[in-house]
Amino acid sequence: MITFDEVTVQYDDADEPVLRDVNLTVEEGELCLVVGHTGVGKSTLLGAVNGLVPHFTGGTLFGSVVVDGRNTAEHPPRELADVVGVVGQDPLDGFVTDTVEEELAYAMEQLAVPPATMRKRVEETLDLLGLADLRHRALHELSGGQQQRVAIGSVLTAHPRVLVLDEPTSALDPTAAEEVLAAVTRLVHDLGVTVLLAEHRLERVVQYADRVIHLPGDGLVVSGPPAEIFRTSSIAPPVVELGRTAGWSPLPLSIRDARRAAAPLRARLAGRTPPPVRRAPTAALPELLTARGVTVAYHGVPAVREVDLALHGGEVTALMGRNGSGKSSLLWALQGSGPRKAGTVAVGGPDGGTKPRDPQKLSAAQARQLVGLVPQTPTDLLYLESVRQELDQADAESGIGADGIRARTILDRLTPGIPDATHPRDLSEGQKLALVLAIQLTAAPRVLLLDEPTRGLDYRAKSQLIGIVDDLAAEGRAVVISTHDVEFVARAADRVVVMAEGDIVADGPTTEVIVASPVFAPQTAKILAPLPFLTIGQLAAVLPAAGGTGPHA
Repeated sequence: MITFDEVTVQYDDADEPVLRDVNLTVEEGELCLVVGHTGVGKSTLLGAVNGLVPHFTGGTLFGSVVVDGRNTAEHPPRELADVVGVVGQDPLDGFVTDTVEEELAYAMEQLAVPPATMRKRVEETLDLLGLADLRHRALHELSGGQQQRVAIGSVLTAHPRVLVLDEPTSALDPTAAEEVLAAVTRLVHDLGVTVLLAEHRLERVVQYADRVIHLPGDGLVVSGPPAEIFRTSSIAPPVVELGRTAGWSPLPLSIRDARRAAAPLRARLAGRTPPPVRRAPTAALPELLTARGVTVAYHGVPAVREVDLALHGGEVTALMGRNGSGKSSLLWALQGSGPRKAGTVAVGGPDGGTKPRDPQKLSAAQARQLVGLVPQTPTDLLYLESVRQELDQADAESGIGADGIRARTILDRLTPGIPDATHPRDLSEGQKLALVLAIQLTAAPRVLLLDEPTRGLDYRAKSQLIGIVDDLAAEGRAVVISTHDVEFVARAADRVVVMAEGDIVADGPTTEVIVASPVFAPQTAKILAPLPFLTIGQLAAVLPAAGGTGPHA
């Protein structure tokens, strides 16, 4: 179905090719998982399948890419639209209509699908992706996760033979992600659709993959069965990392297989107490932000309902809940830029003193020094022509940062190697988010709100982000992370707040809240339950003493 023959992709401003001498064949009805660290060329590989590379991205493509008998060098994307469906990292970039139903029908209109068939396919897709209640909603009113499902649905209605998905579950809550992946799997198994799927949250998708395509970062591509590739790959999901740590062979790829292999290990670990994931604060935690009765409504429809919340210095709080539960609306209300129908927000001064101020009543520059917010769509805060200009502007606005750390230093800690001359819009989603995070951190706000910060970040970048979050908390800042990434929460958060329909339904220590939920529990907790382990790091710390190493551990 898809053949890469000695494919090399070289961009004009790059010293080395992004892809080098790639030979790859993907058969009909395969689900191929494309993995690799941020910036190694996954999006370039996917873009070559439908001709976006090099017809629209620039650069030079050597060799040939043939899809269903068509050479992409001779057929631009519009001539491959009936064969290849593509969903990019940012769903808003691909929307061309105003409402959900119109967007689902648009691609079929361009392909001249008969009206009766269009109506039938729209209804099928609405049910398949759980969008029936949103059919008449405006696209800009949807949450990020809802927009992602609409973007996938708009491609599925055209019934392509090849489906290219670039991080399709990045903005979805765990339940919605499972629904989307189940739908994609049905397309593969029942209709023979070929799927290429790039995803950083490998724990969600690895069990569905027929094959893994690994990009190590040197331009080369390695392809093979999942268990074979993940045994030595530089990137792997927690279930595989646990298998590696315990020395299991073959490596498990699903919770079910790992649970079966883990029985002897759980017996050895019985009675062992895992070390804490995060260091405990050395002093009492001061209250930096106090919200009382915060209510947010859009067109009379409540999104946040009389929420009370206190944020303390030195504490990392994870804000969780299904898509549309009100998380983003709450963050914007706390920051002061978003609408607030009722309630109060008070933030202590720069020294954590006793003169609280409401960010909504301050200038943008003053509010930014109290509460910083990184939005779901990082490009909302990027408007200059180069990475260097963005970083210099951030330094100038913040006086090089109250803590003396330049924006470039923060950016290099999170995602190193981004050239100064690069246009921000040319960065990957993970790189854009890292750039915006660096810009916000230069103002050294006492309270930092991150809305889906791990979207587009690989495991290595997430670890670096955790390091930065830890440092911020150690300096006495309060950090709130709105996320669906349960593995990140297990490693990064002291406290978890769960929202549903605008209300806070759970608030407590991370271990208590996420382990009690079958939806939010991380893979390690599911595999080793009822033992109180959340992360691979905790397991590795006690495994030698427990006598758990070896192939049969």
